[in-house]
Amino acid sequence: MRIALGIEYDGTSYNGWQRQQNGIGVQQRLEEALALVADEPVEVHCAGRTDTGVHASAQVVHFDTGAERSDRGWLLGANTNLPPDVSVGWVRRVSDEFHARFSATARSYRYRILNRLQRSALHRHRAWWVHRPLDAGRMHRAAQRLVGEHDFSAFRAAGCQAKSATREVMRVRVVRRGDWVTLDITANAFLMHMVRNITGALAAIGEGEQDAGWLKAVLDGRDRTVSGVTAPAHGLTLVGVEYPGEFGIPDAGCI
Repeated sequence: MRIALGIEYDGTSYNGWQRQQNGIGVQQRLEEALALVADEPVEVHCAGRTDTGVHASAQVVHFDTGAERSDRGWLLGANTNLPPDVSVGWVRRVSDEFHARFSATARSYRYRILNRLQRSALHRHRAWWVHRPLDAGRMHRAAQRLVGEHDFSAFRAAGCQAKSATREVMRVRVVRRGDWVTLDITANAFLMHMVRNITGALAAIGEGEQDAGWLKAVLDGRDRTVSGVTAPAHGLTLVGVEYPGEFGIPDAGCI
């Protein structure tokens, strides 16, 4: 039997999603909780591996099991055994053809910037504090240069192990609401640190350090060393994963 789950987590205390030899990944905590419910070892596969400190409101995972439990039993049992910063939101029984990673057609991330003079005590683990004024409209216009299929080598981390840097960005938006500047971006897949590197470049444009055309020049140049700073991990959240309708996976509806 194959079961899919929707997971949310605060990544502050974890060394990313993946199980680690040194440190704790979210995957380990989830597998331990599910194993107690199933009374057998459980291995989960996720839609997207998040980095250390990155959060998720709509991670999707699947696992195979011979244990017979109701959907309610899986949900309540897992949440009973999970720490407070990880939670299962929904449970679906899926066909064996479903794979949380390989069946996904798109993933969406949200990056939040608190743009004001004073830092926040409450949001210090959930947003990047930038005290210099940002022009969100300018950032949004520049970001539209990223839409489409491109080689994103300029925005990948040095340690990225993806075989190809080509990705398709389907939509991207930067908006301001009060002191908050939010970047929403959807692509078929992402490279390591891709969203954080794009955010750092857009911040340079928003601050007026670079003009809007610079982002396209960086993209075309494919040189990570000229694309600006990497925005900190704690401002980033995985907010949606899209699948073909035949699998019956709930739509996060975030963008």
